[in-house]
Amino acid sequence: MKRLVVTADDFGLSREVNEAVEQAHRDGILTAASLMVSAPAAADAVERARRMPSLRVGLHLVLVEAWPTLPAADLPDLTDANGLMRADMGRLGFDLAAKPAARRQLAAEIAAQFEAYRATGLPLDHVNAHKHFHVHPLIAGAVLAIGARYGMRALRVPREPRDLLRRAEPGTRPRPALDIAPWSALLAVRARQAGLLIPDRTLGLAWSGAMTPERVAGLLCHLPEGLTELYTHPATAGGFPGEAPGYAYAAERDALVAVATRDALARSGASSGGFSDFSA
Repeated sequence: MKRLVVTADDFGLSREVNEAVEQAHRDGILTAASLMVSAPAAADAVERARRMPSLRVGLHLVLVEAWPTLPAADLPDLTDANGLMRADMGRLGFDLAAKPAARRQLAAEIAAQFEAYRATGLPLDHVNAHKHFHVHPLIAGAVLAIGARYGMRALRVPREPRDLLRRAEPGTRPRPALDIAPWSALLAVRARQAGLLIPDRTLGLAWSGAMTPERVAGLLCHLPEGLTELYTHPATAGGFPGEAPGYAYAAERDALVAVATRDALARSGASSGGFSDFSA
């Protein structure tokens, strides 16, 4: 059986992102969105989600390169001079291993983001993290422990089969995610031990920010059996604070609403929805 969750990351980052999420859900194949609870347009995202109860919403934990939920003064080991979560992921990962104070701050910030999500009143469909930082073993442990207290039932595990990408776009040489592959494998084991629903594969890693209409349609034409998450970064336009350099936001929005994409999904025979629709 083919099951598909089509997710938009960074819900709440900007009004442009939120507009694209709404368009892609109402007029396209988008079934889920991952909310950044402390981003500038989070309140607008929540209001839109309340108007679209069929959109499954989850928590996009921000532990790097964006806005924390707790005051930056409470997170001295995790934030930079601008009050944002640090961008130096490698060094930050080392500090988490070396500094008990950093781990305490991490746990407090994760709990604050889960609490802020709970305050929205939206059902929690899934959890993932900005830039997949939850694959870090110490972060994964904190997310698993704290998420259990907040009803977390599904978690993204970023594993992408390159052979599927080559079938979707013949001649492509997709960039392997070798830096996170062993940690993703470990995360899958820990998530299953915790009784969480995880996807069999996650599409969008190698082509992050470049999920064009042709690529998305190609992936849907070759969709394997099992549970697949296809994640995207749609927006109606760029130029907003926090955008990733070089990302084709509007093209990713177009990919979710294109006629060819909708037709490819219909031909695939896959059932689509949020993680909560497949949790049974």
